[in-house]
Amino acid sequence: AEASRPELQDFLKNCDYVGAITLLEFERKAKEERPQLLMWLAYTYFHNGDYRKAIDAYDETMKKENNPDIHLYKACCLYALTQYNEAEEEAKQAPDCGLKTRILFHTAHKRNDESAMMAQHQALTDSKEDQLCLAAIQYLRSHFQEATDIYKRLLLENRDYTALNCYVALCYYKLDYYDVSLEIL
Repeated sequence: AEASRPELQDFLKNCDYVGAITLLEFERKAKEERPQLLMWLAYTYFHNGDYRKAIDAYDETMKKENNPDIHLYKACCLYALTQYNEAEEEAKQAPDCGLKTRILFHTAHKRNDESAMMAQHQALTDSKEDQLCLAAIQYLRSHFQEATDIYKRLLLENRDYTALNCYVALCYYKLDYYDVSLEIL
């Protein structure tokens, strides 16, 4: 029996980014036609922690098409590489959106730029993503009660988000409520 060719979506569904990269690199070398091949490569490199290779794939894509969102994706890679100034500059070139606001909020925090942080804080919305971002910044700034309040509010709306319980437990632990933290876990 002939073995069937693996599908990219199967690798992604299983979070097998090495398998996905292997398939995509094979297709690239074989000059096979896959829509958005470079973008898929960048995506899988990013999720595999290969941020430099993801940036290279994004740069190569930008030579072929004008997609301003790529600046955001590159900014995420640069942030992961702890290049906060570069991440901020890259994000500023992208169109306004929630992800841009969150990246700029986090880079401002890492650079200890209070005025930039306040400006981005004002731009945050009530979206789940923005609220998770705000809670993370509160936690990083040792404002554990504020982070707890946000996480608990999100948990009420999203009972199936089990990671939120871990975040709440971490906050309670930092607030020296060890018994409560353990019970939540």
